Amino acid sequence: MKVYGIIPARLHSTRLPRKLLLAETGRPLIQYTWNSASQARSLSQLIVAADDDEIARTVANFGGRSEMTGEHPSGTDRIAEVARRSCPDGDIFVNIQGDEPEIDPANIDAVVQALIDCPDADMATLGTPMRSLEQVQATSCVKVVTGADGRALYFSRAPIPFCRDREAAEVLEAEHPWTLHIGIYAYRREFLLRVTQLAPSRLEQLEKLEQLRALEAGARIQVAIVEHHSVGIDTPEDYARFVQRMKAAE
Repeated sequence: MKVYGIIPARLHSTRLPRKLLLAETGRPLIQYTWNSASQARSLSQLIVAADDDEIARTVANFGGRSEMTGEHPSGTDRIAEVARRSCPDGDIFVNIQGDEPEIDPANIDAVVQALIDCPDADMATLGTPMRSLEQVQATSCVKVVTGADGRALYFSRAPIPFCRDREAAEVLEAEHPWTLHIGIYAYRREFLLRVTQLAPSRLEQLEKLEQLRALEAGARIQVAIVEHHSVGIDTPEDYARFVQRMKAAE
């Protein structure tokens, strides 16, 4: 089975322009993500799906492989272009966020294994227990509810499941019923190519969550639970903290 890890790399981000090329540590951010993902044992190959020549040159400079893509509304569409054009032998494609330089390689392996272990699943993703009320209440923290078999039932920015008769803080301390969704996906080839041909769905547009398109189309999304997740770099403050961590580790 051939598994491709694809890192969608967009040059112009809204909150932190050109973040993947920021290099206050001496190395561009995208290189950290590449190095971390390269340690995943499940990946046959790793590719950066770049939308700009500058990213492609940067990847080439540190010895990585990149593929240029056209304009796309999402990273998943960018991955589908690369899969269709350049990876005809790929069985599974993993969407690895370019702005997660400290991604745990074991989490990449976990999402791949979740898809392999569930032949009925079209795609797989990860979750981790929520341990703070702030996370539960934050709309920026996406929650996933699963069945007993690990199948995703729904994703939402709202605190689901809703606790009707008890205080959320009390329930959180005793049971940890809320699961934080971690934005990494493994797709079977056929499903990746099919889902990216579908129009954005009603729930997807309401919640601004692309994975709801797959659920509305009847897909099975398998969710594996892990204990740790990496922090994405979305703001200048996020990057400053990352730089501090890297310098402290030297």
